[in-house]
Amino acid sequence: MKREDALTQKLSSIADRYREVEKLVGDPEVIKDARRYRDLMREYKRLEHIVVHQEHLISLEKDLDQAEEWLAGDDEDYKTLALEERPELQRKLAEAYEAAKIMLLPRDEVDDRPVMIEFRAGTGGDEAALFAGDLFRMYQKHCTDKGWTWSLVNANEGTAGGFKEVVARVEGEGVYGWLKFESGVHRVQRVPDTESQGRVHTSAATVAVLPVAESVDVDLNVSDIRRDTFRASGAGGQHVNKTESAVRLTHGPSGIVVECQDGRSQHQNYEHALTVLRTRLFERERERIAADQAQKRKSLVSTGDRSAKIRTYNFPQGRVTDHRIHFTSHALPAILGGELTPVIEALRMAEQAELLAAQN
Repeated sequence: MKREDALTQKLSSIADRYREVEKLVGDPEVIKDARRYRDLMREYKRLEHIVVHQEHLISLEKDLDQAEEWLAGDDEDYKTLALEERPELQRKLAEAYEAAKIMLLPRDEVDDRPVMIEFRAGTGGDEAALFAGDLFRMYQKHCTDKGWTWSLVNANEGTAGGFKEVVARVEGEGVYGWLKFESGVHRVQRVPDTESQGRVHTSAATVAVLPVAESVDVDLNVSDIRRDTFRASGAGGQHVNKTESAVRLTHGPSGIVVECQDGRSQHQNYEHALTVLRTRLFERERERIAADQAQKRKSLVSTGDRSAKIRTYNFPQGRVTDHRIHFTSHALPAILGGELTPVIEALRMAEQAELLAAQN
């Protein structure tokens, strides 16, 4: 079997880097530098599973070499055993090489971060707000099923239910890397409860998945921020209507306005709002960089344009269609119930195919 020397060499260099990083994260001078220590720890965790895979690949190669030696020898029992084992070892080794190629594809440095996921009602009035609520519950169920932590940051309810705008924070391993292709316009086609003639209406809501920014990512000058407080509205206990616990931050240079009212105190809401503000500023810079990169590589999976229609949920036909990769499923109730894995896996595979093709 032909060995993929270039891939093997790359894996060896990654193993060398892994051992180097392992030493660095224990260096007291590195630990003092918050940004560097954070980046090295993320790199360490990312490289660790590649090194484990490399060890598995080396083990398979040794087993195959042993089988080849037995086939070249004189012991008939060993030859028989090698003939039985060689095809399976060759198959496993080929799969291991393909998995290694995917592991070594370029990745987003923020894939392992928690996210802010924002839902906003688009065209369609009350029905759009109701659909935004459906999407909120769909992602909430999907994330909690994966064992991630879902916490409400801010909510502005619609007049007939659902949400005009709602923001949640999701924490867990690889959250952004899993959810990053969900940003864009989600469209629904169904008969609204308020429709007396039974006509199908088309409404829309936008989803934005933003990697959470840390204080070291954004140089935020507090003097540039205007802070206002007001009484919160909606669920949350007696304190909601008696104290001005809700916080609104306005960032002068960018014009970004952030509200937070679901914390139990004004201080908690202020800290949450600051995190959202940093995240939006961080994402604005990432979008600028992505726009430059988009001129070099067009991607079907991630257009970077949040105004792009990415998915349609068609109730009369029980169909969900992702327009970027022409993926269609007739399991609409299950998907709205949080079973998004088949859709997201299809998007991830499409991205991997693009990246692999770009390397050839």
